Amino acid sequence: MGIRNFGAIMASVALAAPAPVYAGTSGDVPPQLQTMIDEAAAVCAELDGGKFAMEDTAIQRVDLDGDGDEDWALNESAFACSTAASMYGGTGGTMSHFLIDDSLASMLTQDWGMAKLGPHTVLLADVHGSQCDGINPTPCVTASVWDAEEKVWRSTGASWE
Repeated sequence: MGIRNFGAIMASVALAAPAPVYAGTSGDVPPQLQTMIDEAAAVCAELDGGKFAMEDTAIQRVDLDGDGDEDWALNESAFACSTAASMYGGTGGTMSHFLIDDSLASMLTQDWGMAKLGPHTVLLADVHGSQCDGINPTPCVTASVWDAEEKVWRSTGASWE
């Protein structure tokens, strides 16, 4: 991939970034995600009576599969527990959950965003450097596309020569 193509991809990531705030009520949240939120709150409460908090940015609506309809993402990086600063994440990242129709998939990420590459809508995730044979600060990104027929995320580890 040439430097021009890489620049175009990064520009498209900025343009296709997920909406940062979901202003709906908890009744609007799909049950799969609401269960995850409820479980996170319960785990916090069990730890010395901790108080759970969730920023508005925890839930995002974004077209993950390129079909024109908004899907759901839940980012635990926006969770907090008063009695455990790192309960929902650490140097490896935090869990991000992606819901398309009834298919829920989760990934440990340090950040993520969306891009268009040809006909594909691509989920780009900044992941722990150990996934690239390094350590935490080693830059490492994975790209995945949704296979609507099989209802799975597809990605590969590229072979560089």
